[in-house]
Amino acid sequence: MHRNLTERLDQVRWNRFHSTVTLALGVGWLLDAFEVTIVNNVIGVLKDLWHLSNDQAAWILSIWFVGLMIGAYGFGFLADRFGRRRLFLYTLLVYGVFTLLTAFAWNFESVLFLRLLTAIGVGAEYSAINAAISEFIPARNRGRANAAVMNFWPLGAIFAALVSLYVVNLLPPDIGWRVAFGFGALVAASTAFMRKSIPESPRWLISQGDLVAAERVVSGIEQGRRDWDASGASMAGPRRAPFGVWQQTRTLLTQYPGRVALGCALDFSEAAGYYGLFAFLALFILPAVHVSSQFAPFFYIIGNIGALIGGLIVVFTLDRTGRKLTVPVLYTLAAVGVLLLALSVETGSWIWVLAAFTLANLFATGSWISAYPTFAEIFPTPLRSTGIGLSVAIGRMGAFAAPLVLTAVADAHGMIPALMLLAGFWLIGALVMIPWAIWGVEGRGRPLEAMVATEPTP
Repeated sequence: MHRNLTERLDQVRWNRFHSTVTLALGVGWLLDAFEVTIVNNVIGVLKDLWHLSNDQAAWILSIWFVGLMIGAYGFGFLADRFGRRRLFLYTLLVYGVFTLLTAFAWNFESVLFLRLLTAIGVGAEYSAINAAISEFIPARNRGRANAAVMNFWPLGAIFAALVSLYVVNLLPPDIGWRVAFGFGALVAASTAFMRKSIPESPRWLISQGDLVAAERVVSGIEQGRRDWDASGASMAGPRRAPFGVWQQTRTLLTQYPGRVALGCALDFSEAAGYYGLFAFLALFILPAVHVSSQFAPFFYIIGNIGALIGGLIVVFTLDRTGRKLTVPVLYTLAAVGVLLLALSVETGSWIWVLAAFTLANLFATGSWISAYPTFAEIFPTPLRSTGIGLSVAIGRMGAFAAPLVLTAVADAHGMIPALMLLAGFWLIGALVMIPWAIWGVEGRGRPLEAMVATEPTP
C-alpha cells in the first residue's frame, strides 16, 4: 500500500496545495536572509551605542553560525523523530520569540545570547523545510519547487536592505535597530498562520507505519485541500521505535558515507564562498572603491536582484538539465564570477565592482539553490532531515571560517590573492560533483524512493 501512496504523490498534478506549501515554507529562507542582512546593517549602530570593540562586533556576527549549526543538526534529528510539521511550526516559534526579544536587548551579552537562540530556530528551518518540500512535491516538479522555496532568500535580503534604508537610517539610533528586529518577528507571526494549514509529510507517516494517516493526507493533496482540520494536519508520531541522535548519525556515516560527504562538501563550499563573498565585500572591497555606508544598502539591493535572477534560472533549469550538470556548472561559474570581481577591483571603479558583484552573486545564489535540492533528496526518508542537518552543520563551519581566513590572507598578501582563495572555495563544490556525476543517482524526475536502494537499519 505504501508504494501506491508514494506513486500517487508523484503522479498528482500541481495544484493549490503545492503552491501554498511552497509559499509557506519559502518564508523560512526569507527570514534567514533578513536576519543575516539586517545585523550587518545595524552592527555599526550597536558599536557606537554600546562602545563595542571590533572583536565584540565580530562575535555578534559569528555567533549566528554557531546557532545555525546547533539548530540544523539538533532539530534535524528531531524532525526525523517527531515529524516535519511539528518542527517547522516550533522552529518558527523559536525564531519569532527570540528575534522579538532581541529588539529589547540592553547590552552586548544579552544581544549575543539572543542572537544565538534566534539562529538555532533558523538553523532548524534548514532541516525541516528542505525535508518537507522534497517529500510533498511530485518527482517531476521537485527540483523546481525546492529552488522556488530557496529563492525567497534574495527577497529577504532586499527586504532587509529596504528596512535599513527607511527604518534604521531614519529613526533615532537607539530605536531604529530595535524596530528592524521587530519586523522579523512580525513576518514570523504572519507565516505561522499559513503553516498551520500544512499537514504532516505523508512520506514521514509511511516511514512510521501510519498508513491510515498517510492515506488521508495523500487524498487531501490530490483534492488540492488547503483547509486541513486538526485530524488531517496533526499527527502524533513517532509510531516506530526511534533511533537516537548518535545512532541516526552513525547509520548515515556507515551506510551512506558518500552521500554524507557530498552534502557536507557542497554546503561547506557554498557557505564559505557565499558568506566569504559578502564579508570580504563589506570589509575590503567597498572601502577600497569608496562606497559610503549610506549608499551600501542600494549596493546590496542591486546585487540581490542579480541573486534573484540566479535563483530563477535554477527554478527553470534544474528539472530540465538535471542535478549532475546544473550544480557543477553553476559552482564553476561562481568561481569565475569571483575572479571577475577581482578584476573589477583593479579598476578602482565602484560601477565595475557593482556589475561584477551582481554577476558573482547571481552565480553564487544559483549554486547553493541548486545544491540543496540535490543533497536533500539523496537521503532515505527516516534519515533525510538528519542528513540535511548534518550537511548544513558542517557547511556552516565554512561560513564561520571563511571571513577570518580571507581577512588574514588579504592583510598579509593583498585583496587579489584573497579573492583567488575565495574562488577556490567555490571550486570545491564543482570538484565533488564529478564522482557523483559518474557514479551517483540523477534526481531529475525520479521518485524519492528510487533514490535509495535500501532502507536504513539500526
